[in-house]
Amino acid sequence: MTRLRRHRALIAGIALGLAVGVGLLVLVGGTHPPRHEQAHPWEDSAINSAVFPGGLWVNPNSLPANEARQLRSSGQVSAATAVGVIASQPTATWLTDSNTTQVLRTIRTDLASSRADGTTPVFVTYAIPDRDCGDYSSGGFHTNRAYQKWNDAIAGTLRGHPAIVLIEPDSIAMLGRSSCAIDTGARLAVIRSAVQRFAGDHIDVYLDGGNSHWQKPGTMASRLRQAGMRYARGFFTNVSNFYPVDQERSYADKLSALLGGKHFVIDVSRDGSGANGSWCNPDGAALGQNPHVTAGSTQLDALLWVKTPGASDGTCDNGPPAGHWFESYALALVANRLPG
Repeated sequence: MTRLRRHRALIAGIALGLAVGVGLLVLVGGTHPPRHEQAHPWEDSAINSAVFPGGLWVNPNSLPANEARQLRSSGQVSAATAVGVIASQPTATWLTDSNTTQVLRTIRTDLASSRADGTTPVFVTYAIPDRDCGDYSSGGFHTNRAYQKWNDAIAGTLRGHPAIVLIEPDSIAMLGRSSCAIDTGARLAVIRSAVQRFAGDHIDVYLDGGNSHWQKPGTMASRLRQAGMRYARGFFTNVSNFYPVDQERSYADKLSALLGGKHFVIDVSRDGSGANGSWCNPDGAALGQNPHVTAGSTQLDALLWVKTPGASDGTCDNGPPAGHWFESYALALVANRLPG
């Protein structure tokens, strides 16, 4: 997929339980968005194990895992070992297919495997209409209604299972680009509908927060409020990007503060060497630190591998189509990783 880029009323004098319920009613009917969002009803705990019970799930049939097995079976032991470094870590499952039957089959398989391990899978929805605004990862549903039905089916399948959903990378940060004729209000309404659907089934979701070198925190905060942030656990940053975690953490802390302390996760899959100004299969990129759930003492919930290391960003720098396995790039990500 493309790099995911460059980018309430306050209720006083009543009990906390009424504040959440009444606050939501006021938010739905109000005409002026508040500066800060109400906390999600199940966002009380500072222990992130409540959000990621058992830790992060490692997919035994991920793209890197399957590639490592094929390399080993063909006698390419060194390459198989290198790709195995990627396969050994938990990576997100991207849901990109408009074939709902196939998507639900994937989800059920992942849930069965993660349930056996007692861990939590991370899913990424990536099928919104006008996805990627016609760039390398273009596609998605043709109508908002079809997209909403797709989200309904996913939420219904995930209901009652430990799982995390990252909703539509790039979908919010990319708005306003001169080359992208997407109606901002309509796009945010579609995302809000999806967020509400997942929240209704008590599924923790994170929304697109862009990255530290894209939109300003104030711009993203305004958009995220309109996109239904009050129903979400929080937001994600740096997906498919390369910015160092310290830069992302600083940016995310500022954005969180504008959103009343919302939580966040950061994609560190390929940020080991930092960014060099290129967003599509850049030379010199390296794996970041291993993904893990954080201790829970701040708003940072986890460092994740959202983008699958080794999956192409697109047909640039001799890469295959977005999302396809790019073996030489995968090997370089491992080779460029700093020890320790």
